[in-house]
Amino acid sequence: MEIQLDNKTFKNYLFFWVGQIVSIFGSSIVFFVLVWWITDTTQDPIAISTAIFTYFIPMIIFSPIAGIVADRYDRRKLILLVDSLQAFSTFILILFFIFNLMQFWILLIFVAIRSTCQAFHTPTANAIIPTMVPKDRLSRINGINFLFTSFVNVIGPVVGGFLLLFFTIQEALWIDIITFLIALLPLLLIKIPRVKKLPEKHERDSFRTSFKEGVNIIHGISGLLSMMIAFMILNFLYAPQGTLMAYFVKVDHGGTVLAFALVSMAYNIGMFIGGITTSVKKNWKHKMRMIYVAYIIMSIGSILLATTPTGNIPLLMIYSSIIGLTLPIISSLYFTIIHLKVPHDKVGRVLSIDTTLSFVAMPLGTLLAGPLANAIGTPNLFLISALLAFITITLIYIFSSIRSLDTIKKIEIEEYNESN
Repeated sequence: MEIQLDNKTFKNYLFFWVGQIVSIFGSSIVFFVLVWWITDTTQDPIAISTAIFTYFIPMIIFSPIAGIVADRYDRRKLILLVDSLQAFSTFILILFFIFNLMQFWILLIFVAIRSTCQAFHTPTANAIIPTMVPKDRLSRINGINFLFTSFVNVIGPVVGGFLLLFFTIQEALWIDIITFLIALLPLLLIKIPRVKKLPEKHERDSFRTSFKEGVNIIHGISGLLSMMIAFMILNFLYAPQGTLMAYFVKVDHGGTVLAFALVSMAYNIGMFIGGITTSVKKNWKHKMRMIYVAYIIMSIGSILLATTPTGNIPLLMIYSSIIGLTLPIISSLYFTIIHLKVPHDKVGRVLSIDTTLSFVAMPLGTLLAGPLANAIGTPNLFLISALLAFITITLIYIFSSIRSLDTIKKIEIEEYNESN
């Protein structure tokens, strides 16, 4: 029996979504605070890259099964469980700071715990969307999602920067627990639909079989695997920029915590504008072509960022905003393609495979970022990565089957499933 999507399920999703936005706000502050603490304490790109690498490892380990868990079990309870664990870990982290017990290796443990929670939370939250949002609103809701996510990420770094100016790190971290409690309310009050229950035979299928089924679906949609591989490569190439931005601002440009907050704010203002664009424009006729154009713009912005004169924080803000502008367009169209092409009861496992592919190369890029920055300098590393990204997306777009995603019909998936 198909899930009936109507205004009631849509309104329930909006209530759930508001809570998630509040939670993202708290997480953005925590991320800013911890990254700056590591940067300011160590001033070592290898330490920073090690911390980010530690964040990605649980993603790689758990993402393959997280989507399958989201497809098999109650998604509402799953989100409650992982969000509660993350909030509790933040509370313990606060205690370590209060009693002056915090060391770098201890922080790495908490980073890994937060990553594990996110590995289950992300595909579960994304899998909920097509079960509560009507098809004709999917593109818009993805755009609005990135719009408001960008908005809270605009103010998150600024709030984090000011909190560190006036409060200790342990006091700043309380915001994560407060926002968790706010996000808890919608989860307790609304009903999140469960996908169609599988026959008893399929219920006994192993996670390995379910994962293989997700792989088969990806192979059955022309261009989808090419798109995922392209994103995996680009995640690898842009990993140094995402990993070492705080170091780039502080060490290479002599910036303060406020300067880093302003650069982060500018980046997220760009994301906010990009989110407005995706939410206002209802239909994108050539989604894959637009993703390609957005990546080209991102590459140009990254080249300009890498070549910014030393100490010119305003220019860093401008170029960061250009990069941020492209991300909601890329991500919104990317997830819209997946939501439209993949059956509802298979979305979770496909998204988990996608997440795995995305994070396979990124940890390597993250781990290499520190030594490479020491060897050739952070600006040169950013420049080379941007140039390679420009070349990569152009070659894949021209010579692979990725462009077929603009014309592929959902019936082709059903025909493929029948043949397998």
